Amino acid sequence: MTQVIVLPHRDFCPEGAALEAEPGETICQVLLRNDIEIEHACEMSCACTTCHVIVREGFESLSEADELEEDYLDKAWGLEPESRLSCQAVVNEEPLVVEIPRYTINHAREHH
Repeated sequence: MTQVIVLPHRDFCPEGAALEAEPGETICQVLLRNDIEIEHACEMSCACTTCHVIVREGFESLSEADELEEDYLDKAWGLEPESRLSCQAVVNEEPLVVEIPRYTINHAREHH
């Protein structure tokens, strides 16, 4: 199991969280499985940016972003060098520290 630390986020995880992930899961799957309802308007198909996260620690251990993900990341609010779409970032063995940005480009939040 790999530890994923989620930094506090006012709406999704006010206290922050320490989660366990199976290598091979995406960050989005880990968050959703642990009742952290991160937005994922495209149902994790790499067709939007609503699941954008910033990986504060462990970024290099993640699967590499492909060209499609890179194209969508260019549209994400608050893009940083360690930004990933959580639906595409596959967890390996190294622990991660993840921040969910305060905003997305989604104008109407959908409840999943």
